[in-house]
Amino acid sequence: MPTELDFEKPIAELQGKIAELKSFMEKNGLDLHGELRKLEERLEELTETTYANLTAWQRVQLARQIGRPTTLDYIKGICDEFLELHGDRHFADDPTIVGGIGLVAGHPITVIGHQKGRDTKENIRRNFGMANPEGYRKALRLMRQAEKFGRPVVFFIDTPGAYAGMSAEERGQSVAIAENLLEMSGLRTPTISIVTGEGGSGGALGLGITDRIFMLDYAWYSVIAPESAAAILWKDSKLGPKAAEVMRLTAADLLDLGIVDGVIAEPRGGAQKDPKAMVQSVREKVVATLRELSQIPIDELLAARYHKYRDMGEYIERQ
Repeated sequence: MPTELDFEKPIAELQGKIAELKSFMEKNGLDLHGELRKLEERLEELTETTYANLTAWQRVQLARQIGRPTTLDYIKGICDEFLELHGDRHFADDPTIVGGIGLVAGHPITVIGHQKGRDTKENIRRNFGMANPEGYRKALRLMRQAEKFGRPVVFFIDTPGAYAGMSAEERGQSVAIAENLLEMSGLRTPTISIVTGEGGSGGALGLGITDRIFMLDYAWYSVIAPESAAAILWKDSKLGPKAAEVMRLTAADLLDLGIVDGVIAEPRGGAQKDPKAMVQSVREKVVATLRELSQIPIDELLAARYHKYRDMGEYIERQ
């Protein structure tokens, strides 16, 4: 179970009081339903107010919580069958990026995504969701395979950023991501990406140049993590909450800016509160979007993809 964040502790405390009152009533045979009802009404009001007024930093915290569905959870819930494929055919298999072939409603697709762990041991094996170059090269291999056989590609993004260690740089991290960006821009098959948690920097973008981009409500997507931005701007990573407020990295911000195409609602309190419901919502979005994209001729799809990214942002030309 995910641990409560600081702003969730009043909710947890009230839930504890309700549980204690129910236990007391049961043990002593007392009728305290009036008091119980008042506490439950207060809990409902507090929960609604808390999650309706989240700050950008609080959303970042929710996006990082243990217990949120991972790429493998989404694959299990979306695909009727799935065959995982391994290796980049150059160096090694990176367990941080998983991918393979799945069946959705009888139709084959390729699924690729960042995979985080559920505990410290697994997070170490998955490198905390930070992929190495061989991970991006594996993704590239699977993209090209999907294009060859006419399979749509669905990407799941959840990474604080690509791994920035010396070994990754020695093996060509920047080139691996750049090759993915180039390939995805012209991939002749429908593509969808969904930011399910963290969407950090080029590590996220390496799976993010697609026909449709969706974000979960509490996910974040930005060129840099808030703490890293604060360290650069103000020489203090502890000012991450301040940076998050000005970076416009939330799903609502990016929808307003035209960066993403839609926001997928999460269960109140986050996907970790009801993973099954979250996976089902994502499945419905994937199925509907694949149906939409499959009706568009590939040349029209590529032209629309090109203009989608060319038209992002605003700028002023000065003489």
